[in-house]
Amino acid sequence: MKIAGMRIYFYHTQDIQMQLSRFNKGEFPGHLLYGATRLKEHGIDVIWHRFIPTTKRLKIMLLTAWRVLRLRHQIDAVYATHYKGIEILVFLRALGFFRKPIVIWHHQPIVKSASWWREILGKTFYRGIDEMFFFSQKLIDDSVKVGKANPKKFHLGHWGADLDFYDRLLAHRVERAGFVSSGKEMRDMPTLIKAFNHTGAPLNIYLNHVNGDINYREMFAQLHIKPNINVCFTNNMGMGVPEIAAKVNEHQYVVICCQETKYTVGLTTVVEALALGMPILCSRNPQFPVDVDRDGCGISIPYYNKEGWIEAITYAQNHPEEMAEMGKRGRKLAEEMYNDKRCAEEVAQVLHSVVRPIHDKIGRAVQ
Repeated sequence: MKIAGMRIYFYHTQDIQMQLSRFNKGEFPGHLLYGATRLKEHGIDVIWHRFIPTTKRLKIMLLTAWRVLRLRHQIDAVYATHYKGIEILVFLRALGFFRKPIVIWHHQPIVKSASWWREILGKTFYRGIDEMFFFSQKLIDDSVKVGKANPKKFHLGHWGADLDFYDRLLAHRVERAGFVSSGKEMRDMPTLIKAFNHTGAPLNIYLNHVNGDINYREMFAQLHIKPNINVCFTNNMGMGVPEIAAKVNEHQYVVICCQETKYTVGLTTVVEALALGMPILCSRNPQFPVDVDRDGCGISIPYYNKEGWIEAITYAQNHPEEMAEMGKRGRKLAEEMYNDKRCAEEVAQVLHSVVRPIHDKIGRAVQ
């Protein structure tokens, strides 16, 4: 049941205003706003957080808390893509000083702290989060084992691509050829380069000079790179998500070679490949909601396994028709399960569920 006049404060760690501006022109995929662009369809108005251009985390936390508290009488809940930046607000909620529900996306499994006092602080913190979305069942299962937060708060969110955006790309018919790597977070470039050096298969790589603690420019300077591999640093070319997506669409296969982590590194590239109907060769990340082998949309390779990558690349080159069928199955998976429409529906359902008891309580008090 929809709640009339419901309004939420939407918090994102990225530049919402830039993304919204391009989205409204049809130039940016809406799924990177985690379903917020479609909440209006479910009777939910959105107050958009204004991006704070600083890396100082305390400043972001203080300013965000101040903004939300000023608007507390105008909103019914806070919906956030990450807890980073709203920690003060979450603690105020846990202590009873902020009365609006908080719903977030949790990107990693909840873990046990090394010290007793951090464990107590963590349990207090999670009491301030009313509902949590996770990207995969594995993330939920790992979080349940820790016992730091109430599992009743956990929800499996089917985060997926804005198919309308990718359909506009697909409308421009292009001749696809070669392999492409477009992700930038925690990428295992040494393994990928060694494998493509060996096979001689054409590979285009698009990524930033630096991402997090990894300096890719310095990394590539230490690697022997054969002519079949082209590396494009997107910072130099002013390329953002939409421009890179258009480049990805020009290729035949998507490759995602990552370092081992406890979270869904590479998932953004996976959902884009699904939307574009492209077969996937990727590191075997057990945190992914998509099992490319089981779902028949690609081939997975163990972490840091050069020989496994060589085998997968060679197989893809020798079986183009079979790989094309994998791409079609991936697109079907995107249409049925991993897309922004379904994501928005799930988010809206949870938001209505946490706000409804408050509205009912107010209604009874008025009577």
